[in-house]
Amino acid sequence: MASVPFDASGPRFSAAMVEHLPDAARRFLTHAISNGTPLWSSVELTMHGSIKIGSWRRFRATETLTPPHEFVWRATARVAGLPVSGYDRYIDACGQMRWQLFGRIPVMSGAGSDITRSAAGRLAGEAISFVPTAFRGADWAAGSDPDSCVSIWRIDGQDEHVEVRVDVDVEGRPRRFSLPRWGKPQGNQYGLHTFAVSVDEENHFQGVTIPSKFRAAWLPANDQSANAESSGEFFRATITQAQFT
Repeated sequence: MASVPFDASGPRFSAAMVEHLPDAARRFLTHAISNGTPLWSSVELTMHGSIKIGSWRRFRATETLTPPHEFVWRATARVAGLPVSGYDRYIDACGQMRWQLFGRIPVMSGAGSDITRSAAGRLAGEAISFVPTAFRGADWAAGSDPDSCVSIWRIDGQDEHVEVRVDVDVEGRPRRFSLPRWGKPQGNQYGLHTFAVSVDEENHFQGVTIPSKFRAAWLPANDQSANAESSGEFFRATITQAQFT
């Protein structure tokens, strides 16, 4: 993976950098980034959790993320007791997935315009979730209420709008990230469907506070309720390590 080298002499975060942004964006970013933190451009995450493939399967994974250019998520899980490993990625404006049994027998793969557009949405959502120090790569707008904001990422010629909803009790703590993301959840046709990530816990790494325990779900059209989120949930993860560069 090509990465952007971090310039140690480059700028460091201060609250003054975000004072012109919408209030919820300012609250979120000053919560997520400590004053004096380098404006890291990428991160490598180590995680484990469960993914719903028919039934819930445990996985272990690493992910490299350099917004708004690329991500590579590599994981290993077991299906019917057999090891399946592979990756989802977005590199050079192309999305791709490839999964193999025993590391050599193909079991699932995908590429093409639909996969690419879906991966671009994932990249936008994870950009602001896990590399908030890259906030200058997005445009920012006020959300639907005082406790939400929208980060807008230009990826592969498409604007991806990620809503960040912050807690009212803990100043700036993110409660949920959501976006209209291209995909075909639960056998639907490809189209824009609401994709939501709920944050259960956070952790602090190298001056950056990011979600460390979270759940992801595809929500049915016109249904944003807690029950809908629970029924569409397919991914649960805990991040144990984050290395920023």
